[in-house]
Amino acid sequence: MKGDLFSSEHMVQPAVAPGMSIENAKCIKYAVDGEMFARQGAMIAFRGNLQFERKGQGVGGMLKRAVTGEGLPLMAVRGRGEAWFAHEAQNCFIVEIEPGDQFTVNGRNVLCFDASLSYEIKTVKGSGIAGGGLFNSVFSGHGGLGLVCDGTPLVIPVSAQYPVYVDTDAVVGWTTRLQTSLHRSQSIGSMLRGGSGEAVQLMLQGEGYVVVRPSEATPQRPQQH
Repeated sequence: MKGDLFSSEHMVQPAVAPGMSIENAKCIKYAVDGEMFARQGAMIAFRGNLQFERKGQGVGGMLKRAVTGEGLPLMAVRGRGEAWFAHEAQNCFIVEIEPGDQFTVNGRNVLCFDASLSYEIKTVKGSGIAGGGLFNSVFSGHGGLGLVCDGTPLVIPVSAQYPVYVDTDAVVGWTTRLQTSLHRSQSIGSMLRGGSGEAVQLMLQGEGYVVVRPSEATPQRPQQH
């Protein structure tokens, strides 16, 4: 068989070590040797001796998901082999979390992660239910976290002198040492239309980084199981 499709650009290569790696801009490959976790429905191919099982979130996590619509439906992948993960042809990235670090990320942007990472759904400080009920996933421990983003993300440094304001529908995640609160301002769209109204941004202060997608969130399609 010949043709561009069968060139080295598209041909996968055997993994050289356990763990995740970027297969291409839209896909992450995970060489499984034990256990790892991924969002349900994200596996697009695998080879080897692997088993897939839905993972519960616990009573607290499921309650928050029911109240807010946020959540992270997970599956455990166990055994030895290789699996490929993707979601709606979004761009893929890997964050290496070190001991003592925490990374807060929107559940919609999580693709897969090492079993050595701990995961918990928490309320974004300063938001609360009345402020929009912002719930995000907080990862800690030591390991890799695979993310997806609709477009190429922006990583914006945050300093004590220069807080950053981000659209709540565009934020992907931020580093642990940042403090969050909600900031209300007049809607730019409303001003352009000649009307009046408020927009809500997430204000981040301190020292760290915030990751933003280059578009607002689109309505999520129902999960396929």
